[in-house]
Amino acid sequence: MGEHGGAGTGATTGATTGAGAGPRLTVDELAARAGVTVRTVRFYGTKGLLPPPELGPRRVGLYGAAHLDRLELIEELQRQGLTLAAIERYLARLPEDSSPLDLAIHRALVASWTPETPEEATRTQLERRAGRGLTEEQVERLAAMGALERTGDPEVFRVDPGLLPLGVRILDVPIPLETLLAARGVVLEHSRATARELQRLFRETVWKPYRESEPEPAELARMRALTDHIQPMVAQALVTAFQRYLREELGEELRQEHEHEHQHQHEQEHEQKQAR
Repeated sequence: MGEHGGAGTGATTGATTGAGAGPRLTVDELAARAGVTVRTVRFYGTKGLLPPPELGPRRVGLYGAAHLDRLELIEELQRQGLTLAAIERYLARLPEDSSPLDLAIHRALVASWTPETPEEATRTQLERRAGRGLTEEQVERLAAMGALERTGDPEVFRVDPGLLPLGVRILDVPIPLETLLAARGVVLEHSRATARELQRLFRETVWKPYRESEPEPAELARMRALTDHIQPMVAQALVTAFQRYLREELGEELRQEHEHEHQHQHEQEHEQKQAR
């Protein structure tokens, strides 16, 4: 459904409604940021896939980060071949407290099943998709995250549509460039190992027995089509498990830091009592 072409021109950061509120975009700005048409945005809204906008001054509909990330996830699921009904079921299974970042991660992981063909973009087009101006250092950070690649022309880039929105969201997080490069290496290494093991498991326990049963050509084609639809569900399971374990790891680290601070405070109080 996502007809590309966007609305409006030039990079925009959108209006804000207060500190920490995030961007508030008009329907034209939202469409331009997602790389779809205004008609597509409104279509998803009428189908209930996209929450209604907030009403701003003069009753103008305003959209936020959650709308943008949900819209990009819907577009990716549709590119994977899911019907609107299947997309609705997929979205319904997401945790109610899913943050915009959660949705961006889901979208990036779903896209990883069938990597999109990089799109060439000028700096102006890149900044329009990013919704902000970009410094050279920020471009380097996006390249380190795999969201874009440089070309022979310093003003033209090969952009990964699946990773760019997530990369832009991470730009303002104070992570050293070396850490981004190392983290990308870890993710690629383990993602490749996971994909290889899942492929082996599926081939040996599903495809091999099925082919040995000598199915009719039509049944074989149907099986291949069903396999394609399984991929986004597996991606959802992977990202949900990753987020759960990451929260557990972060929670354990915070607990240890809290215990260390508590012990340090207790030792200080003990020293003060002795000093008296």
